[in-house]
Amino acid sequence: MTAPAAEPGLVDFAVAAARQAGALTLEQYQRPDLAVDHKPDGSPITGADIEAERLLRRLIASRFPDDAILGEEGGFEEGGPGTRSAASGRLWVIDPIDGTKAFAQGVPLFSNLVALVDEHGPAVGVINLPALGECVWAGRGRGAWWNGRPCRVSERSAIDESCLCTSGFSYWPAEARGRLLGSGARVRTWGDAYGYALVATGRAEAMIDPECFDWDVAPMAVIIAEAGGRFSDRTGSPGWRNGSGVATNGRVHDEVLALFA
Repeated sequence: MTAPAAEPGLVDFAVAAARQAGALTLEQYQRPDLAVDHKPDGSPITGADIEAERLLRRLIASRFPDDAILGEEGGFEEGGPGTRSAASGRLWVIDPIDGTKAFAQGVPLFSNLVALVDEHGPAVGVINLPALGECVWAGRGRGAWWNGRPCRVSERSAIDESCLCTSGFSYWPAEARGRLLGSGARVRTWGDAYGYALVATGRAEAMIDPECFDWDVAPMAVIIAEAGGRFSDRTGSPGWRNGSGVATNGRVHDEVLALFA
């Protein structure tokens, strides 16, 4: 049975919320007095991360009080008073700044991520790149969009003619890294959500995250699918909660997965 299309109002809300978070983060972007702290795992965090997530949570709770929320900084919040799970059956997944390292370094490749998951799976996804003035979004059954224009993945089918992106090589198994570098592909570390946006808009053929968290890839399954591509974990499973993410134009997907075989 085909899952129903996402409601247009949900798509519009998610895009507007991500853009509001983006405007907030730009207020602190490249400020010389930006304070950067570190979480227990060593990853950076700034006041902009915290403030943007608070904003997104307020916007969602105000409009959809029965929906649950999962965010990188604030964790899981149940939907509806006294419930053990979302009273609506829906979950918003947010990453206030995906690419905090880039943000803290003054590099414009950071993004604000908003996704909605319902009982049928991923329904809405938004990648907002405020410092670049780009926003890529999709609603299930409603196509993928890039700054208001329809977008599609590329049609390249040879991996040695493809551009493959990754956030870095520290999480790559050594053998897989060797196979990647020997594949003939053009490899670029245009990482985090920016790499997925490149795939969805046909500017790269693959984005590979050997390790990631739910909030890093929650929007990607619906965005890449609606753009005509394929999203999976590195084993080929279509789930977005499996700790890894691979997005391609579909034509090179099996070859990319073979890097990890």
